[in-house]
Amino acid sequence: MKKNVDGRIRSRRRRARRRRGYQRKILISMAIAVLLVFFGEKAWSASENMRQGIWPEPETVQDTERGRGALRNLNSPNAVLIDAETGDILEGYNSGKRIYPASLTKIMTAVLAVEYTEDMEEIIALPSGFFQKLYGENASMAGFEPGEQVRLMDLLYGILLPSGAECCLAFAERIAGSEEEFAALMNEKAAELGMKDTRFCNSTGLHETGHYSTAEDIAVLLRYAVKNDRFREAFTSESYHTMPSEAHPDGFTFTSSMFRHLNGTEISNGAVLGGKTGYTPEAGLCLASLAEVSGKEYVLVTAGAGGNHETEPYHVMDAVNVYNRL
Repeated sequence: MKKNVDGRIRSRRRRARRRRGYQRKILISMAIAVLLVFFGEKAWSASENMRQGIWPEPETVQDTERGRGALRNLNSPNAVLIDAETGDILEGYNSGKRIYPASLTKIMTAVLAVEYTEDMEEIIALPSGFFQKLYGENASMAGFEPGEQVRLMDLLYGILLPSGAECCLAFAERIAGSEEEFAALMNEKAAELGMKDTRFCNSTGLHETGHYSTAEDIAVLLRYAVKNDRFREAFTSESYHTMPSEAHPDGFTFTSSMFRHLNGTEISNGAVLGGKTGYTPEAGLCLASLAEVSGKEYVLVTAGAGGNHETEPYHVMDAVNVYNRL
């Protein structure tokens, strides 16, 4: 009798194991079917998009955790580091978020000044009308006087080295007739370059609510700009002496605001080649720079650092730290 009972128990156990085996096979088959349907649809969708000429946006490295990589422990809440040759984003955090670009705006102004000017040796009289406005807004100035006879090349260096607002407005009025029309040209160029979240309202970067960009867009702009030999020569200069004029019989010397803050600080295995600083109370301390490290060129854009013109140059300190980590 006991043998019969044991036999029935073993038989029930074998049947239970077979049922569990069948159930597992069914579940596995269902899972495989779901995966095939899902990935089949994705593959069909991708192939159909490619057939129609619709390509996916390239993935970018975004929002790297602060505290990791070359961008760790910076003073700036917005930063992006790109390969200057390829444009690939190497690291970034908050790099796609809108910022007030302050005087980083002047990179675009200088780009258009170069592209819309055939003869940089031409001499013009600086319009007098905008000087009082700039003085009233406490704009950074290169040092030219209203009505002064100035060479266009001097104005270009005046934009990029001492961040002269009068130089920006002189080019804006000469090229487009007004700063408003010049801003329209700036926005057209931004769209052409693929600067996806940028809107310029003026040529100087003086604060306006609707005037904004992103660290990533400014990096795109600077990478484009330094491919132009004339822009690059000015951007990477530490100083420049202007042509003599009636207002300045011996001329006068500009110094780069970035190199002045850098003050001889060296980068391991490389050098900072050039940079454009920016500051307004709303934008914080900003910097767009170009450096060569171990034979490769990099563009770094940082924005929003605390401080002002009277404090430590936290934006330049950030750049030195990042480049020394590469």
